[in-house]
Amino acid sequence: CVVSSCFRAGEEEQQAQSKKALKKQQKEAEKAAKKAEKQAKLVSVRQETQTLPMAHHCRMEGFLLFYNSCDYKSADRALVRVQDLTPEKAEQQIWVRARIHTSRAKGKQCFLVLRHQQFTVQALLAVGDCASKQMVKFAANLTKESIIDVEAVVKKVEQKIESCSQQDVELHVERIFVISQSEARLPLQLEDAVRPEGEGDEEGRATVNQDTRLDNRVIDLRTTTSQSIFRLQSGVCQLFRDTLINKGFVEIQTPKIISAASEGGANVFTVSYFKTSAYLAQSPQLYKQMCICADFDKVFCVGPVFRAEDSNTHRHLTEFVGLDIEMAFNYHYHEVIDSITDTMVQIFKGLRDRFQTEIQTVNKQYPSEPFKFLEPTLRLEYKEAVAMLRAAGVEMGDEEDLSTPNEKLLGRLVKEKYDTDFYVLDKYPLAVRPFYTMPDPNNPKYSNSYDMFMRGEEILSGAQRVHDAQLLTERAMHHGIDLEKIKAYIDSFRYGAPPHAGGGIGLERVTMLYLGLHNVRQTSMFPRDPKRLTP
Repeated sequence: CVVSSCFRAGEEEQQAQSKKALKKQQKEAEKAAKKAEKQAKLVSVRQETQTLPMAHHCRMEGFLLFYNSCDYKSADRALVRVQDLTPEKAEQQIWVRARIHTSRAKGKQCFLVLRHQQFTVQALLAVGDCASKQMVKFAANLTKESIIDVEAVVKKVEQKIESCSQQDVELHVERIFVISQSEARLPLQLEDAVRPEGEGDEEGRATVNQDTRLDNRVIDLRTTTSQSIFRLQSGVCQLFRDTLINKGFVEIQTPKIISAASEGGANVFTVSYFKTSAYLAQSPQLYKQMCICADFDKVFCVGPVFRAEDSNTHRHLTEFVGLDIEMAFNYHYHEVIDSITDTMVQIFKGLRDRFQTEIQTVNKQYPSEPFKFLEPTLRLEYKEAVAMLRAAGVEMGDEEDLSTPNEKLLGRLVKEKYDTDFYVLDKYPLAVRPFYTMPDPNNPKYSNSYDMFMRGEEILSGAQRVHDAQLLTERAMHHGIDLEKIKAYIDSFRYGAPPHAGGGIGLERVTMLYLGLHNVRQTSMFPRDPKRLTP
């Protein structure tokens, strides 16, 4: 009996365990089936979304499931740019795609500021015939920087909306869809990033420091100020190209990996080049000259320049964009100076006439005086500059190079005397110039070289080049340059070379100084300096 009871107990326990295992298996099977069904639905929705035109994309609680591109020609709407929203479009029903700049819920209303590039417009959602309470709540909870499509009616406003670029209209929203949702927590707030520094201190509101901006550059580049800076910078490049092409110049591309230091100095990046070493070009100088020797007569190039200078200043970068010019002349190197200064004047005029919106946007955050220039451009000799500085109490030698403080002081003295922010300084001491600079035939201590300045800071360095192979060899030896490494360069002058001159301009500096900004990192999209290699 005892054995029989034990056997039955064991059998019951085994049956109970079997039932538990069966239930567990059933639950797991149900869970797997639900997961498979959910996955199948998701795949089905994706396939539908990829094959349907934009107007029929699957809509789920205000979200457009935008997995793939569609045939844009079959879309049932045209998107209007924020900058084109003017009173002329009043009472029109339109679609707009933009980011949510700010949002504010107030009772049964929600106010959005929509932003696209440097332009903003106010949008209003209010509970009524066109918007439900749930829709207003949905809009109020959308995260900043999300990209949305809105269908809205353009309405004129009685009182200007000072906080937006489009001040005379607002949008009355009827439908809203999220194209791409931003995470709720942003690394920086855009309204803080465009606040003038003094204003933030006085009112106890945050401003964003430079390192935070550069660490989160993609967000910082969305600000109206950054958008304006880099659109104006694009204008500098376009005006530079257009002006020179109209003058008969040819655009060239030059190597950036070279066998010897371009400027003959130590501030050069060395790179491994198979079984030997090479250098990153400090300048396209040598190749511009070789093109002149090849009878191109007038050339220019736009490209990166590398300087291994451990200079952590407001105006130095280890990589910047060079706008370089080289030109054969007939009788005097001043022909080249005149050509370059006229090019700069055309750039200044073009920026003044075409980019007022961008200039004013930058000035809201970084106020500055309008940039002034003369026609023809003021040209001073180095000796005159030294005399002006000495008269102002500066002690310096005749052949001493200008220090940064003296450059700035000279800029202020020139502005006071001549009322210009742009000028040329000619006839530099030979001792402070590169080996390929032509000495002044009338005074061997000086040279046929020049710098150009904006607001008291150098933006171009240039000179007449030595075009005689023998003299060039002597100058290179004087600077301690390995002749074997520049043999191809020197040889290019052995077969007849026209007299020529040119110069190199820093794009970021031109942008910075034209706008009156105080740090070149503000005008370099992704700056490189001794302490920054990312992003």
